[in-house]
Amino acid sequence: MSDQTELPADLTTGERIRLLRESRGMSRPVLAGLCGRGPDWLKKIEAGHRELRSHTLLLRLAAALQVSDLSVITGGPAEVVQPVPLGRLNHPAMPAIWAAVMNRSLSTRAGAEPADPATLQGRVNQTWKLWHASGRNRTEVGALLPDLIRDAEAAAGSLDGDARRAALVALSDVYRLTGQATAYVAPPELAWVVADRALTAAQQADQPAAIAAAAWNMGNILRETSYPDEALRVVVEAAELIRPHLDDAPHDWRGIYGALQLHAAVTAAREGREGDAWRYWDKGDQVAKSLPAAYVHPSTVFGRANVDFHEVSVATDLRAAGHALSLADEIDPDVMPSRERRARLWVEVARGHLQRGDRTAALHVMKIAHSIAHETVAYTPSARAVAADLWRKAPRALRPEASQLAEAVGVTATA
Repeated sequence: MSDQTELPADLTTGERIRLLRESRGMSRPVLAGLCGRGPDWLKKIEAGHRELRSHTLLLRLAAALQVSDLSVITGGPAEVVQPVPLGRLNHPAMPAIWAAVMNRSLSTRAGAEPADPATLQGRVNQTWKLWHASGRNRTEVGALLPDLIRDAEAAAGSLDGDARRAALVALSDVYRLTGQATAYVAPPELAWVVADRALTAAQQADQPAAIAAAAWNMGNILRETSYPDEALRVVVEAAELIRPHLDDAPHDWRGIYGALQLHAAVTAAREGREGDAWRYWDKGDQVAKSLPAAYVHPSTVFGRANVDFHEVSVATDLRAAGHALSLADEIDPDVMPSRERRARLWVEVARGHLQRGDRTAALHVMKIAHSIAHETVAYTPSARAVAADLWRKAPRALRPEASQLAEAVGVTATA
């Protein structure tokens, strides 16, 4: 069984996966293990007791089953190919970043003067601002990261005492930023190295806010690699670690605490845990209410606007499309200073429209997202999934526009 024509058109996704698995002689534990999940998870998928919503997991299943066209699993018109990337997305900044991360020196550079920690932290903060301000954030930030990584490593390895602790905080921030800038384009080994180094540097600095921020980053890696339970555990533990310090802490400590709550809310929502999702979101909402109205955390952009944006995301992940779109109607996107986050909001709105079957509206808002931050759309799996869906199923009159979007995002292929 090698192509879609051999599968009956009326099969569900779970039935297709089971038939493909059996035709290849694969056991359920083997296929589930290749996707980083357990056999009970796959059993529920195949039986139709659990919906497979994750585009990332669909791609993993397709790759493990040696299927080059995702529509073999999901169904859809035979004449339209949904290509399965057998490798990762590519970005020209990756080789230099890889070299800086993986060729870390074990000794200090002879005669080199380590960067002043305050100056180093200032450079990191400015790069975070660039990440949120640029529509080409992966390209522009990616060009700066190799030198930042090397300078931060040199400072942390050369200084002592309070200066070293400050340098370690900056180093942790650099690796967190590296994780953001290389998400979905880094090979798995680099993603895990970066996340671990961010957390290790923060723990060596013994600074609770830095540890919490690094845990937020680690949670992102865990969630996007399909370890939701572990992601939730990490962010909840980090929130408990920093919570006793909040009464007299700077605003940014409260900001990262709030960001951890929003992370937990989305993680729970993606697992269909509605009560937990809204409980975590409520905690984030309360934190935002305790901060100045205009407050925005410098790296996570936690604040009033981001809490409202996450309310839309939670509702969308829970497939409450009507509620999500009603919430989005009340939001002014321009109050969010992050172009990346504004683009992602419009992607969530597009997902909500798709859930309601309104591809005309979905295409309209996806074009808005792409105009705000085209690299965010091009390198985010959920956005690429929407673009691919529109390319395949847009109304006939809108197919030229849908094709232009799909080509710009990079999800097209010839049949």
